[in-house]
Amino acid sequence: MSESNQIDINSLHHIVLREIEDDSISEIDPNFYRNLADFIGNLQKQEFDGVENKIKNTMVEMVTELTSLLIEIRLDKISKNSDLEISYLLDEEKFILDSQEDQKERIEMIVSATINGKSKFLESLAQNHKTKKIVIRFLHEVDEIVGADLEKYGPFKTEDIATIPYENAQALIAKNIATKVHLED
Repeated sequence: MSESNQIDINSLHHIVLREIEDDSISEIDPNFYRNLADFIGNLQKQEFDGVENKIKNTMVEMVTELTSLLIEIRLDKISKNSDLEISYLLDEEKFILDSQEDQKERIEMIVSATINGKSKFLESLAQNHKTKKIVIRFLHEVDEIVGADLEKYGPFKTEDIATIPYENAQALIAKNIATKVHLED
């Protein structure tokens, strides 16, 4: 990348090509994803008519696809070869890998409990998961509900935000009655 760390389609394309052509993980500016987000945000804010708008939308689509490809390639390299130098991974990529590690640990926990006959532990895990609370935003009005934890919740109006048991939240989300609130946003 250039000294100014500016991102454009050409520099992004070059970074993706370099990543594809090399078996190791390439060193990228630590602020790469933030700079890329700024580039995409600025591009999306621009207002054009007709053909120029179609060009802008195509550019946003291309950048989005290149970004997804880059992340997939970099994370795929790590998953296939744990001996690779991970110091070149960016913080955002490490964030993704952390969740994969959590998933592996959970799988091992379930397998171990199952093969070691710890049914009470598995029952406890299942119950805790059903009743763990998550934050949702209601898209429609909902009458009072009884949660998986047997507590009463609601009633709720459109745009209300509430913390309810996971199992109930998932049912509402599946019916497009609510949406999960991501606290990182």
